Amino acid sequence: MARRTFFSFHYENDIWRANVVRNSWVTADTAGFVDAADFEQVKKGGDSAIKKWIDNQLSGTSVTAVLIGAETNDRVYVKYELEQSWKKGNGILGIYIHNIKDKSGNKGVKGSDLFGPIFTSTSDDKKYFYERFSSYDWVDNDGYNNLGKWIETAAKNAGK
Repeated sequence: MARRTFFSFHYENDIWRANVVRNSWVTADTAGFVDAADFEQVKKGGDSAIKKWIDNQLSGTSVTAVLIGAETNDRVYVKYELEQSWKKGNGILGIYIHNIKDKSGNKGVKGSDLFGPIFTSTSDDKKYFYERFSSYDWVDNDGYNNLGKWIETAAKNAGK
């Protein structure tokens, strides 16, 4: 079953690697991608415009995939995307993208899947991303062939 999926990532650092993931799944219904010109326009509107764009992109999705690069863990809007995804009941997963070569042929540094603490309104002590959700390495775990399976598993884990 195809899932409408929101892709969360650090735009400036990871757009090249994010597009590798996106293009591998080109026939699927995805959200969370915007070209550079559109993104610059959204940013001009400030914090509220960015959050509104994120909220609109999350609408109708059932899964959020966080593409984890070197600095993704430190991004305020990635944290917001995770919080909103959690509130709407999306399935959530992480995908390490550091092993994907960039446009210059270089690999990146593996990022952290801590993202938190952000899940503090729950009845248990699992506050961090890595405590709640599965993460995969795009290259080592053959993301090209397994992305659909990962997304479906995340959706089922969320009861979707």
